Amino acid sequence: MTSTPLKIMVIDDSSTIRRSAEIFLSQAGYEVVLAEDGFDALAKISDHHPALVFCDILMPRLDGYQTCALIKKSAKFHATPVLMLSSKDGLFDRARGTMVGAVAYLTKPFTKDSLLAAVREHTGGAVASPE
Repeated sequence: MTSTPLKIMVIDDSSTIRRSAEIFLSQAGYEVVLAEDGFDALAKISDHHPALVFCDILMPRLDGYQTCALIKKSAKFHATPVLMLSSKDGLFDRARGTMVGAVAYLTKPFTKDSLLAAVREHTGGAVASPE
């Protein structure tokens, strides 16, 4: 029996962060959808239906708080966990993330272990498809 790997969306304007997350998640067996900003993410989310979204806070055009709020306002995606990514680790940033519906906050630079632990925690412990 082959199960479909969980899809994880990573929204970040830094190609380095997107690439790191993609490598960590792909190696663990997840399917990864990348978006470089909020508009790109909103255009892709309906096609891909990710199980979880990592969203950078500081992005041009549409920031992470606005992107998260728009995802959460959607009837189709309001239950999708959104985890904020930021290089700032302040109480205000965490509180603001919670206010727009984020379930957690991951500080950059993240490690492979912290990224995968966050995925497991917010997808009900689901692991990627075993090899």
